[in-house]
Amino acid sequence: MLIKKSAVMAVSAMLVATMVFGAGSHPIYAADDVDCNAVMNELYSGKHRKEVAKDLSISIWSVDRCKRHAQAAAKASTKTSLQARRGRDVIPVPRAPAASASAATSSTPAK
Repeated sequence: MLIKKSAVMAVSAMLVATMVFGAGSHPIYAADDVDCNAVMNELYSGKHRKEVAKDLSISIWSVDRCKRHAQAAAKASTKTSLQARRGRDVIPVPRAPAASASAATSSTPAK
């Protein structure tokens, strides 16, 4: 009985240790090291994404990710330049409800 308890305790301790050390480490992916500027230069030069991936030794997914990031950055810069041309931030202005406006005009007594 003592052997079974010690075996269960040892397995439990190993499982807990595996979970603690496994959750604490941050996985390192090769995609973190992708030079998106080089990828976009290759794409702008007219190469297809498969060619770029093969030439730079990265996955096609990484090429697509860099392309999405570039499109998002272009969209954000376009939005910022529109705001700069207008000279203000685009902020929606809340409008008063129509019912309260008509109630305010009818509450004044007529003479």
